[in-house]
Amino acid sequence: MLPRERIINNINFRSTDMLPLRIYAADGGLYEHGQKLVDLIKECGHDFGDFKDLTLPKPPPQEDFDSDGSYHAIKVDEWGTKWEYRIFGIWGHPIGWPLEDMGNLDNYKIPTSPAMSSAEFDKAKSQADLHKQQYYLLGEGGGIFEKMHSLRRFEDVLMDVTLDTPEINKLADMIMEGVAERVSHSLALDVDGVAFGDDFGTETSLLLSPGVWRKFFRPRYKALMEPVTKAGKKVFMHCCGQVSDLLEDFRDVGIDVIWPQLPVYDLPELARRCRDIGLALELHPDRGSLMQRGTPGDVRAYVHNLVDTFDPLSGGSWLYIEIDPGFPWENVQALFETAMELRA
Repeated sequence: MLPRERIINNINFRSTDMLPLRIYAADGGLYEHGQKLVDLIKECGHDFGDFKDLTLPKPPPQEDFDSDGSYHAIKVDEWGTKWEYRIFGIWGHPIGWPLEDMGNLDNYKIPTSPAMSSAEFDKAKSQADLHKQQYYLLGEGGGIFEKMHSLRRFEDVLMDVTLDTPEINKLADMIMEGVAERVSHSLALDVDGVAFGDDFGTETSLLLSPGVWRKFFRPRYKALMEPVTKAGKKVFMHCCGQVSDLLEDFRDVGIDVIWPQLPVYDLPELARRCRDIGLALELHPDRGSLMQRGTPGDVRAYVHNLVDTFDPLSGGSWLYIEIDPGFPWENVQALFETAMELRA
């Protein structure tokens, strides 16, 4: 079975010949662990692409370090948000918001998306076609909520959404335009699936009430995902936090696969609910307590428990690996070695 066929089968809750796997080669982990992590990723391989050209990330320039040698960078992105970074390769914190004053909204412009009629696009389409001969191809969509609170203070966005102000609705619709353009670009490449992402939960509950979420976000996500489902492609969604109240909503708006924050759930109950509604799962081992403070034995036991609980070989789930800074190398090895043993 080709890797692409394995993932297609799995999303459709059909059995597969081996444990499916997706690896994200994150810069932070590669920078910390170096070439030995590159070699381990290549040895393992996954179903979403070929790592033969994987290399270490370019190290940060000297000006991104404080006088004591600690990493500390300040950067402004294409949206106009000023970010502070304290760990290389890890998402920073916004410290300057272009829409802190909503009076700036009328003159605010979102960044343009890539053109779909250029030599660069033609090259990307050729690469996509080649990729799909063997591997599953995942395209980019984006998110709404997280972009909103990178453009405006988090607490103000929560209040604006709850009050359903005209300005926050206008901002959400502007962001949607950019997401819709990226979705169109992905579909033009003829991807197999399109990935979206927004974190809507804390460790115990939603950040917004279910009613507010359903009024503000549900129709917007349904509109963004409709072209994907109409094209016969699959919708992926990353969502951290405890969002049990929204799982059926996610499925109803067209989401086929969710990447959840596993430690905040009762795993057998999550497995049962998602299988009942046909929502496939990416199983990402806990990158907090387990990977940072556990032992290699804990890591192996956790992965085996995931496989026993979710039964990926019968379809509906697969293992996801992403290595962050702060993971002891012995734990990284244990995670990859367990994945390779289970895939053997």
